[in-house]
Amino acid sequence: MPTISHAPDTGVWLLTTPRTSYALRIDETGAPCHLAWGPRLTLPEAEELVVPAGEAASSFEGRPAVGEELPVDGGTRYGTPSLQVRYADGSRAFEWQPTGHRLRTPSDGVHELSLEFRDRHYPLRVALHYRVRDDTDVIERWTVLNNDGDQHLSLVRADSAAWSLPATADYRLSHITGQWSAESQLRREHLPYGETVLTSRRGITSHHAAPWVMVDAGDATEEYGRVFGAALAWSGSWRLTVQRTPDGRAGFSGGVGHEGTCVPLAPGEEFITPVFAGLFTDGGFGAASRAWHAYTLNHVLPHGHEVAPVLYNSWEATGFDVAEANQKALAERAAALGVELYVVDDGWFGARRSDHAGLGDWTPAQDRFPEGLGPLADTVHRLGMRFGIWVEPEMVNPDSDLYRAHPDWVLHTPGRARSELRNQLVLNFARDDVADWAYGWLTRLVADHGIDFLKWDMNRAFSEAGWPGPPDGNDRLWTGYVANLYGVLDRLRADHAGLRIETCSGGGGRVDLGILTRTDQAWVSDNTDAVDRLVIQHGFGQLHPARTMSAWVTDVPHQLTLRTVPLRFRFHVAMCGLLGIGGDLTRWSEEELAEGAELVAEYKRVRHLVQHGALYRLSGPPGESPTVVQYAAEDGAETLVLAWQRGPRHGVPRLPVRLRGLTPGARYRDTRTGEVRHATVLTAYGFHPDLRPGDWASTAVHLVRMEQGDD
Repeated sequence: MPTISHAPDTGVWLLTTPRTSYALRIDETGAPCHLAWGPRLTLPEAEELVVPAGEAASSFEGRPAVGEELPVDGGTRYGTPSLQVRYADGSRAFEWQPTGHRLRTPSDGVHELSLEFRDRHYPLRVALHYRVRDDTDVIERWTVLNNDGDQHLSLVRADSAAWSLPATADYRLSHITGQWSAESQLRREHLPYGETVLTSRRGITSHHAAPWVMVDAGDATEEYGRVFGAALAWSGSWRLTVQRTPDGRAGFSGGVGHEGTCVPLAPGEEFITPVFAGLFTDGGFGAASRAWHAYTLNHVLPHGHEVAPVLYNSWEATGFDVAEANQKALAERAAALGVELYVVDDGWFGARRSDHAGLGDWTPAQDRFPEGLGPLADTVHRLGMRFGIWVEPEMVNPDSDLYRAHPDWVLHTPGRARSELRNQLVLNFARDDVADWAYGWLTRLVADHGIDFLKWDMNRAFSEAGWPGPPDGNDRLWTGYVANLYGVLDRLRADHAGLRIETCSGGGGRVDLGILTRTDQAWVSDNTDAVDRLVIQHGFGQLHPARTMSAWVTDVPHQLTLRTVPLRFRFHVAMCGLLGIGGDLTRWSEEELAEGAELVAEYKRVRHLVQHGALYRLSGPPGESPTVVQYAAEDGAETLVLAWQRGPRHGVPRLPVRLRGLTPGARYRDTRTGEVRHATVLTAYGFHPDLRPGDWASTAVHLVRMEQGDD
């Protein structure tokens, strides 16, 4: 059973999860130091790892750069500091002085440890927090800082935690990079000596990097090898630093903000960093992904065990030309396909006829919805679907009534040129009056129009990120913005228990464990091209589960790539997540509508496996052909295999696919063909998915375990 135990004589603390251990101690100087992270240990075994500090090889070395639980700025420390403080008198640094600990061991399967310290001279308290749970190997860590003095101080750097890795002969770093319409591109590359910094300076999580890393010794595969990883639950600017030191160690530290930003701490004020969760597994990248997925479903998402509905979105059909009549007509067609949630996209409000005007004026356009959204919502509900709507609460067009009334509400720096991106400006959500305004109209909109779902978008990064007025406003902006964003979402969910929310930021610009704590799914990319999505979804799924991943079927030729692939191929790609349809249904032929309805029904029969099953990536990286993924029920009762083939590869042998997660010795029936297969053959020898010859073939194979006595 997971526990937290302590050996007072040696000062060792041992955190035990179902399959791993994490050990630390407070050393002779009072600093909290790492001991071990890996396979399970007993407390006596962890104590055996305590060794006296050695003498530095020379006067140039100082303390090792990797090995402290939260490396601070001060003394003979020359590595990357996780905590940097600037006091009112201009001095800096932090000196550890232990003051005690708190241990919470309740009966709910959650165990928490808080190690408490203060600076030896200045009135700053620091508490390092650890949380382990009975059902996951993920360890949650965060830091709490309190200013007990009567003068202001600044947290120049306040990371949530630092993670130290065991020494190995080599290290490899896994992370994702990208840009708009090409998010979540997985990179696995040799970790160089020195410091590798991953960051966002945009005020949002960003399309360009994600606040998570995985590190292995360079030999891990999907199924084998030790993998260490951590993910930061934060939706604003962030920084992760991965170090590889000359003494053969590696580690990573992460937290809010980027270089040049500070967190001000007034007298009596407290700052709680976001969770920086870590995971060790010896089961390779596949086991790491499955552990992160289960953790997200069980402990991050507000309703992770719900089955998400099939969605239709109006954007590609109507663009900004949104009116009651055309939306009702689309809703009729969507319902006939089997859609369960109908979402009206941009263009329903104010003077919104293009992206040049209207943002901020969140009332239904009188000329298009003369009686408001109520009649459309009633029609959608009568058709048996939930009703959703697109909003972008954090933005304003200069051409809007809101901006004309409150030009001071936008992020701006006096005397500087103002950057408009997508013809819009960013509202300063760090201001309480702006956050209260957003909450007010959102809660009224949801209540007055019977709205079940919000697609919450955010279509540009920060610029001129100033806050004229408060003396420390610019520093408070970066954390205050996110705190108030979270507050608005929390208040909305408290008001409307049935409301579900999708996080979107021009695609995948704001996807992280922090925003997913308050939303139900994520829009992964504005690029819905099925072939590109295989790559994007591969990177996204390294950390995030399919239950969070919105995936649409859209029309061809695709608007970005001009690529044309069959409807079935597009559906099978979108079936890897939360199936949505975004095409113009008024242009679909009767044959396409019939095939679409058949594929929607097929998805509904297997979506419990996709959304809550264990993911196995059975082929090499996307780009190879075929690409094969599997979703298996936890109890082995059934499984789904999805496969795609770009085209024939002449002269390349076609290898069998070996399945995972089946019940040993059982037999499985193919629900489409009725063919019976033995689990031993499927797992040890494999099978060939039924992919027709030619380009853009795909298939879905649903296998159900047969019980004894079944023919």
